[in-house]
Amino acid sequence: MNTEDFRQHGINRRQFLGSSAANAAAAVGMVGVGLAAAAESRKSPGVSKTPGDFRGVRLGIIGCRSQGLDLAKTFGGFRDVEVAAVCDVDEKVLASAAETVESIQKRPARKVDDFRRLLDDKSLDAVVIATPDHWHGPMAVLACAAGKDVYVESPLALTIDEGRRIVDAAKANGRVVQCGLQQRSGQHFISAVNFVRSGRLGTVRMARAWCVHRRKPIGHKADAPVPPGVDYAMWLGPAPQRPFNPNRFHHNWHWYWDYGTGELGNWGVHLLDVARWGLDVELPARISSTGGKHYFNDDRETPDTQIVQFAYPGRTTIVWEHRLWSNHGMEGRSAACAFYGEHGTLIVDRGGWKVYGQKDAPAADASNLLETHCRNFLDCLKTRKPPAADVETAATSSALCHLGNIAHRVGREVAFDAATGRFVDDVAANTFLNRELRPESRV
Repeated sequence: MNTEDFRQHGINRRQFLGSSAANAAAAVGMVGVGLAAAAESRKSPGVSKTPGDFRGVRLGIIGCRSQGLDLAKTFGGFRDVEVAAVCDVDEKVLASAAETVESIQKRPARKVDDFRRLLDDKSLDAVVIATPDHWHGPMAVLACAAGKDVYVESPLALTIDEGRRIVDAAKANGRVVQCGLQQRSGQHFISAVNFVRSGRLGTVRMARAWCVHRRKPIGHKADAPVPPGVDYAMWLGPAPQRPFNPNRFHHNWHWYWDYGTGELGNWGVHLLDVARWGLDVELPARISSTGGKHYFNDDRETPDTQIVQFAYPGRTTIVWEHRLWSNHGMEGRSAACAFYGEHGTLIVDRGGWKVYGQKDAPAADASNLLETHCRNFLDCLKTRKPPAADVETAATSSALCHLGNIAHRVGREVAFDAATGRFVDDVAANTFLNRELRPESRV
């Protein structure tokens, strides 16, 4: 089938929610992304199949606002990369991104309004997914089944179960998946984690991560006509059908449960990933959350104030805190992670790290994050080695944020069994592990 057939048939909820990546791959194959093409793509990963003299990696960028544009500019700056196509549902965003990419790489990028055309394109080696969170899961699974390697922004998916489906799809199709947890590629974050794990802080029984800054209120806005040039049906995709509202669109989608994960999944996923990494732990056994909308009187759904405690078996605790209406952060830093040991405290943020409570302790200044992280992804396309923020790492760190939000939404402490991936005897909490995909959606 061609792309137009794909548009008409779509992928229904049962097919995407299938129990295995093989089911998802088969579903994709039936509706326009041939598995033969996927197999061909796997034969020579990271090597362009396009005619002409370019022999580097050819990428398609899906979602070209904000972080997506930053990624397009970063990847476009590498000599062995061609950003061959850019894709967005907003014509204005798409046109601006194409112009920016061409100015950087000195060759045009094809403009595409439907991401499935990128998956149909046999000449593309990989796709970058920088859409709102609610599209991460469906797009990443489809891309893996289509034989594309994937760079997907954090959090990995909108739910815990969707994250696991991306893991399954990547394994089943032999795909490299890098998540945008760029601290994993930063040398000063690596050295900080190595110091924590070296034992020089003594036993570390608690890590705290936080984000404290002033965000603007989004106000109250009425539903409105869809802006000209915006494919709103495609933007909604698997999310529930509802009229267009400007407060739920560009950027502000972060603060609505249908599309985003609040500040915990926006900033929190990065710093909680560092906390988990330093402590060398996976998922907690008990999670509690306090907070809510304590400051903003506006349309947002997610909390502007939140403190989450993640209790691990034994004597290890991770604490998250965000305040979106204050300028004074903990330890003199607005967004950071602290490791509290019996022989000292290490604090790390994107500006560097330092140990307190010890004489002559080493420290480190900031290191490059995004460019290094993108380079790591490109190198792994060629070597087929796991990238710095591989899909398993991303699924676990993203799940940590989802667990905190679920505890908030049910309004009490929850017990989680990491072995089963389910809450213990808790029907209400388990309903948030997944979501209903709109049957008539365009996926």
